[in-house]
Amino acid sequence: MPDPGWAYRSLADAAHAIEAGQASPVELTRACLDRIERLDPAVHAFVYLDAAAALAAARTAEREIRGGGYRGPLHGIPVALKDNVEVEGTPTTNGSQVFADRTAARDAAVWQRLREAGVVLLGKVHMHEVAWGVDVPPTRNPWDIGRTPGLSSSGSGAAVAAGLCFAALGTDTGGSIRIPASCCGVVGLKPTYGRVSRFGVLPHSWSLDHVGPLTRSVEDAAIVLQAIAGPDPRDHSAATVPVPDYRAELRRGIAGVRIGIPREHFFERLEPGVESAVRQALCDLEERGARLEEVSIPHIQYALAAVLVIELASASAWHERYLRDPATRGRYTPEVQVLLNAGKFVFATDLLKAQRLRQILMDEVRAALRTVDVLATPTLPLVAWQIDQTTARIGDQDEHVLHACWRYTHPFNLTGLPAVSVPCGFADGMPVGLQLVGRPFDEAAVLHVAYAYEQATPWRSQHPPDLEL
Repeated sequence: MPDPGWAYRSLADAAHAIEAGQASPVELTRACLDRIERLDPAVHAFVYLDAAAALAAARTAEREIRGGGYRGPLHGIPVALKDNVEVEGTPTTNGSQVFADRTAARDAAVWQRLREAGVVLLGKVHMHEVAWGVDVPPTRNPWDIGRTPGLSSSGSGAAVAAGLCFAALGTDTGGSIRIPASCCGVVGLKPTYGRVSRFGVLPHSWSLDHVGPLTRSVEDAAIVLQAIAGPDPRDHSAATVPVPDYRAELRRGIAGVRIGIPREHFFERLEPGVESAVRQALCDLEERGARLEEVSIPHIQYALAAVLVIELASASAWHERYLRDPATRGRYTPEVQVLLNAGKFVFATDLLKAQRLRQILMDEVRAALRTVDVLATPTLPLVAWQIDQTTARIGDQDEHVLHACWRYTHPFNLTGLPAVSVPCGFADGMPVGLQLVGRPFDEAAVLHVAYAYEQATPWRSQHPPDLEL
């Protein structure tokens, strides 16, 4: 029987054990596959699983390591990919019946880099249809299977939270890495726009999409980002900014680090339990030497309007060929058809106004970050909601859950800044996330502050209740 103790060990711990000869890639892979077999009938994280290929890759990694060919901390580590990340020869369905019969003909850049680092691919995990909509896939939240695991990278968040893999990749257009991370009590990192190549990742919105990791710890996120970051000539948006050693920056103290608390937007209309957990997290950071400073981002509340205009137009443009084809048009769910068709009615003047507002917000957020090192906000104004719930009562106002859960995350897709969600407590028995945001290409700063907070608090040791079937 595989060691059940691996279920919630960090990727960093597993890597150390492999390097030291205390564990093998085959052992870790079997532990994950055993847990998937027992628990995924309840969690429904995986849409595609290839146990034979995973074990074969694990055996190859084991031989390489024993032969002195250790490649680094991802060598032999079992991971999962969101189902919009292409892996040659495997299904990539983008969460939609439109692509149900699609087999990828190429490898995404992020998968190429992970494969070169020696990871073991378990399979693909569920996502919302074409990374959009409120209708959830079959995936459930491991903390409470009656609740949502979050938005489009829901399978990634649930798989990591349930201990089915050591890390997973997700994508984030308006919050779809950070929202599942907050809902599922794991770490979710959205890098700076351009830090990670999106070649071979099916797009949702070209100028808003980001690829990043969901992991069990901040150090794990740093390890995965180290492997996937960097330029790629096949993606014109991939930046040539040098990639630092992210782990080397983690263990610096945070004494004197300036943390900006936005005056506007982020502490308006949120559940009391969420606000209490986040305020306590800020106090915890202050007690460890950080300096909390109020900052102003005057137009931040208008970010959603700009995001929606850009997202509607770009998603509709990419899917146009499938919407025109009678053979594929009817395979979209009615909800997603409505959203994609709505994008056809975005005026050029609206798109130009949205881009102008985007520049204003980028200038305002960067001005705030000139006076502080990072920004801190709640990740979400609410905890994971019930699967069949469409509205939430927040304060004295009913709000659609999609609008509510996006409110604090989408501004940083619009501005392209690095942002991480790290667990910071519980409300109503469900995880709460703290969001930390940094300057362009300064993922090291957000990871550094997140790591200091994580190490000083008990939340990283909290896991979902026993899901044994």
